[in-house]
Amino acid sequence: IKLFEDLKLKSLPKIIECFDISNTQGKYKTASMVKFKNGYPFKKDYRKYKIKSVEGINDYKSMEEVVERRYSRLISENKTLPNLIVIDGGKGQLSSASKILKKLKIYDRVNIIGIAKKLEEIYFPNDSFPILINKKSESLKLLQTIRNEAHRFAITYHKKLRSKMLIESSLDNIKGIGDKSKFKLIKEYGSIQNINEN
Repeated sequence: IKLFEDLKLKSLPKIIECFDISNTQGKYKTASMVKFKNGYPFKKDYRKYKIKSVEGINDYKSMEEVVERRYSRLISENKTLPNLIVIDGGKGQLSSASKILKKLKIYDRVNIIGIAKKLEEIYFPNDSFPILINKKSESLKLLQTIRNEAHRFAITYHKKLRSKMLIESSLDNIKGIGDKSKFKLIKEYGSIQNINEN
């Protein structure tokens, strides 16, 4: 309720979904979506995404892709939309996400904000200037918890994807090794490092 009052939201934020993008110099682009119900993580509904449509580093386009994938699916499956969408990032990422919500015709049905890391500024789609919530407030703590969880989930998946790609590429350099042999070697030794050491 505090968050509802502090942010002057249209509806009580019982269901909050938060998005975060992760990449290494534009490679291994991933995104995460975490869901909180009544202030607690609802891990069953967490989602991770491999970015498919974006070349190079472009967090804005990546954000558009995942937001569209998430909500076009919820709409097609007739599932409940969140009361509040939190975008990890400032004005740019927020505009990208808002654009997709308008395209999907659900922009008026949900609240959406961006949270920028440096000063923990909260951005609203139509406001040029962010608002700052009291650093000690429960509202900000909840938003930080959700944002940090999205970040943790994105990084974990990103690292997993990156190490999988590195494993594949270093085994590709060995002549005469096909996919089955690669799989067997990794299963046998557990990691590329172990293979190299043997």
